Amino acid sequence: MAEHQLKPNRLIHEKSPYLLQHAYNPVDWYPWAEEALEKALKEDKPILLSIGYSTCHWCHVMEEESFMNSDIADLMNTHFVCIKLDREERPDLDRIYMTAVTAITGSGGWPLNVFLTPDLKPFFGGTYFPPVPKQGMLVWPDILRLIAVAWKDPSQRNKFQSFSSNLQESIANALSWTSKDSVINTDVIETALDAFSSRFDKDLGGFSPAPKFPSPSIQNFLFAHYFYDKNGIKKDKTALLMGTATLRAMANGGIYDQLGGGFHRYSTDAKWHVPHFEKMLYDNAQLLRNYLDAFLITGDRFFEKIARETADYVLRDMTHLDGGFYSAEDADSLPTGKNLEDTNKKKAEGAFYVWEQKEIKDLLGDGPGEIFSYRYGVKPEGNAEFDPFNEFRGKNILFNAHSIDEVAKKFDLSKEDIETSLIQSKLKLLAVRSKRHRPHLDDKVLTSWNGLMISALSRSYQVLGEKRYLEAARNAAIFLRKNLYDDKTNTLLRRWRQGERKIAGMADDYAFLIQGLIDLYEADFDPGWIEWALKLMDDQIQLFYDAENGGFFMTRKGHDKTIDLRIKEDTDNVIPSAASVAVSNGLRLAKFADSRGYSVVVEQTLKSILARIHSQPDSAPELLVALITSLTQPVEVIIIGERNTAETRSMLKTVNSVYYPGKIVLLVDNDTTQDRLAQYLPFIASVKKIDDKTTAYVCTDKTCKPPVTDPEAVKKLLN
Repeated sequence: MAEHQLKPNRLIHEKSPYLLQHAYNPVDWYPWAEEALEKALKEDKPILLSIGYSTCHWCHVMEEESFMNSDIADLMNTHFVCIKLDREERPDLDRIYMTAVTAITGSGGWPLNVFLTPDLKPFFGGTYFPPVPKQGMLVWPDILRLIAVAWKDPSQRNKFQSFSSNLQESIANALSWTSKDSVINTDVIETALDAFSSRFDKDLGGFSPAPKFPSPSIQNFLFAHYFYDKNGIKKDKTALLMGTATLRAMANGGIYDQLGGGFHRYSTDAKWHVPHFEKMLYDNAQLLRNYLDAFLITGDRFFEKIARETADYVLRDMTHLDGGFYSAEDADSLPTGKNLEDTNKKKAEGAFYVWEQKEIKDLLGDGPGEIFSYRYGVKPEGNAEFDPFNEFRGKNILFNAHSIDEVAKKFDLSKEDIETSLIQSKLKLLAVRSKRHRPHLDDKVLTSWNGLMISALSRSYQVLGEKRYLEAARNAAIFLRKNLYDDKTNTLLRRWRQGERKIAGMADDYAFLIQGLIDLYEADFDPGWIEWALKLMDDQIQLFYDAENGGFFMTRKGHDKTIDLRIKEDTDNVIPSAASVAVSNGLRLAKFADSRGYSVVVEQTLKSILARIHSQPDSAPELLVALITSLTQPVEVIIIGERNTAETRSMLKTVNSVYYPGKIVLLVDNDTTQDRLAQYLPFIASVKKIDDKTTAYVCTDKTCKPPVTDPEAVKKLLN
């Protein structure tokens, strides 16, 4: 095996961190490319397609157990054409083959291992398979042998091919739908709220049993529903309470990094205590917005604190020096005391984040150590109540076990003294932790996920007022324009890493970046961001919109010559669908340029997806946010005043302090800007100050209320 390890395979020429992790496997891996597909056809071999991502724990396990095993690699190389795929680079292929495996086995996940005919039709698959019998699971070498033998048997092969053809047809029907309603049924809003209410964990927050995942799109819907209904007859706060209770439970739990900020991928237990420790950019971008919204709605400084700490984490640990944001941090790292050169080194889940109580007391001293341990639930024996693999024996995952009031009462100290002690202790421990072996960083820059974070940090600046958040958002947008957009061909690309840009942008790259640019404009008021957003929106409609049936395809026509299936998404998962975000973008941008037909695209997309999900509308909460926005009429706030005056800053601060889904804020700070914006909104040419004071115009449905100069008057109009 040592010789194999020293000899790289074809993946050594790739830039994907995930593919490079497999570049020294003895498996003869190919990237997804015509060369591999032609080889399968020429040699009449089935394809083994293995899909994952670089921070996937069970992907690492299967690589170590099976893909680094010479005997297993020989089996794979002899009987299959083996292809490795990074799901984050090609979410379209991941979606197709995940749908297939879910249909075959009833479940899915990563690593995703799919067996295909040479013409790319799936006939068997699954997720993690062990190399030896374990817990009743199918064994990987046995699967390889059985399929290899069956493929050489004409009758068995015919069964594979018949099954795969039927399955492929079912996948096409499921993912490339043509349904469309003639009207928009708004009853789905209450149906979805009822569904979330029935699933809500009243004791612990969240909307499922363990494992519990963050659900940013659900929080967005709940807050938008509260806004939609707060002035109605019911004045029902159910939606708000479910949303804030879940966010509070998560932030108090181990799923939140109590020292460094930011959220881990999910909680393995129902209490949000024991996380799977990887950190994803898309989770933290969406959750950052959730906590900002919760702060705006409730005024609770707890939510502000979590938002600020999460934004600071991204700036500290997830930001490229030239702008742009990295994709993820792994769950696994070397335990404290292990050297990188140690030949017996073995990474462990959460090693970077967990603590022994003795270590904490040695570092902090008895008094502060006891206070810290009581606050964060630290115990001598460890505090992971749910630990099925005995990974955390004697280790502590920090969570808010007791409130500040409870800690103050126990130690007979003031709340201020307790908070000071905890801040000092956290800084000491964070400094020590920073010297540990860090988890692997997936340093590729994805356009779609960067769009989400540009949006979140732009909003952070609007709500929290710290310029470093705006600078980070602006630098990321500049980075994308320079490195992931081809001005000559007006083409957006998906992935950048180490100077290489690759893969034509998909619908989510366009939708999420457009959202980020709109929010960035509302933070720094450079009309160039809106102009780029409008250009991208036009391109997204041209490249991805299904003009006949509504909705958006994930990929452009001819995106991949090897596979001709174009699929559409109609559900919002850990990341919202491109269609849902595109509808929200269309509603906002229609305020600038409705002559471009954005309202028609919005209406037809709502009709098509609502027809698909009418019996289960809770599967598309982000789309329902867009529906609510359309029903409440997006508001425009046009502010006339010099950018840096106290009057204008006060007006903007007031406008940004109001939670109002879908609102658009414009600033006219000089004649040049006024002329530029008037190209899209002609009436802006006529707006002017009142009594030479900073003035605000609040407009809905092409009608403006009388202009006001008092920030509180603007607030009343928005409320």
